[in-house]
Amino acid sequence: MVRLLGNTISLVLGVSLAPAVWPHLAHAQLVRETAPPPQAKPQPNGSKAQPPSGKKRLTQEVQLTGEASWVDTGIDVQSGEHVVITATGKLRYSDARQDNGPGGLARGFRDLLRVLPFNDAGRGALIGRLGDKDVAQPFLVGEHCDEVAPVAGRLALGINQESKDTGSGTYVVQVEVYAPENGKARAVAKQLGSMPGMDNALFSKIPRRVSDKQGNPGDMVNFLILGSESAMQQAFTSAGWVKVDADVKEAVLEGIIESISKESYLTMPMSQLYLFGRPQDSGWAHAEPLYVAKTRNHLRIWKAPFQVKGETLWIGAATHDIGFERDQRNNGVTHKIDPDIDLERDYVEKTLVSTGLVTEVSHFLPHNPVKEAKTATGGSFHSNGQVLVLKVAEPASSQ
Repeated sequence: MVRLLGNTISLVLGVSLAPAVWPHLAHAQLVRETAPPPQAKPQPNGSKAQPPSGKKRLTQEVQLTGEASWVDTGIDVQSGEHVVITATGKLRYSDARQDNGPGGLARGFRDLLRVLPFNDAGRGALIGRLGDKDVAQPFLVGEHCDEVAPVAGRLALGINQESKDTGSGTYVVQVEVYAPENGKARAVAKQLGSMPGMDNALFSKIPRRVSDKQGNPGDMVNFLILGSESAMQQAFTSAGWVKVDADVKEAVLEGIIESISKESYLTMPMSQLYLFGRPQDSGWAHAEPLYVAKTRNHLRIWKAPFQVKGETLWIGAATHDIGFERDQRNNGVTHKIDPDIDLERDYVEKTLVSTGLVTEVSHFLPHNPVKEAKTATGGSFHSNGQVLVLKVAEPASSQ
């Protein structure tokens, strides 16, 4: 069984794992095979959840049948409103030994081979999504949840399952929306024509492109973030980006075990590129788990060796892997990026703004902008030359 597990993972990831690693993987599988599905947050002393203090403005019932993936509730939620969702009902999957409720089935090793909309929850769990379906992060509803909307958007409800692997049954869901507490909505990101300190004097200190270890110019610097390291990381994590480990062996093993324990992504490592004479401080990826090696949104970030108006500056280069191509440096195989890299810059903006943690947004066109170039591996890309600038809110504990 251990050997079979190791071989299966090697096939899925396209990597070879040493036999010494297999017992650890088998142990992870055996420990987590019977792990219960995640549940809604428990209430103190088992008491019924207390409604939010704001005025209730809407109550609506929604039914989801087992074959549903996502259902548009028709409910538009405003920033700062409380969304209270309660669900009952049962589903049954053909290969399951028992029915499951809105909390979903216990996670097992087979779930590593399933691409679920929300891998932190079990198959069949009731999940929700607020806003643009292309960037909004799903969240677990389960039997009950009370969420504060970080941004305004349309509420959708879904069942955590693959479209080809649906259950039979029905969930009955009640949605209540309450006005923000104290009547105050959350602030939304301000779209600004310019930001203090964002000028050509600053950009004269920032290289326009990153490079490989040999100095070959590569990806374009296409976004900047103002804020502390903890604020920057919180924004990316909340938006569903996953920090990528630079060590190949450690990343593969850790990624497999984390995935079995309900993590959303296999954090396959990305190559090192250089800015200010050093490799990236961190890399982040946004992708479905089984397709992470072939296609993923990904970016690299460097901390600038200077500040802007007393604030920490992070400099990033984001691209979208869409397949493979020949590495023109050595005739090897490398990732092919979408040549329209402005789409990835916009994707970074949309995902981070959707968290409600971005306070200001701007775009800057520096002198002599990069509009057409090649990556360090020889792939072509094009841009309108603009650089995205985001200011992120500091975590509440640090304010």
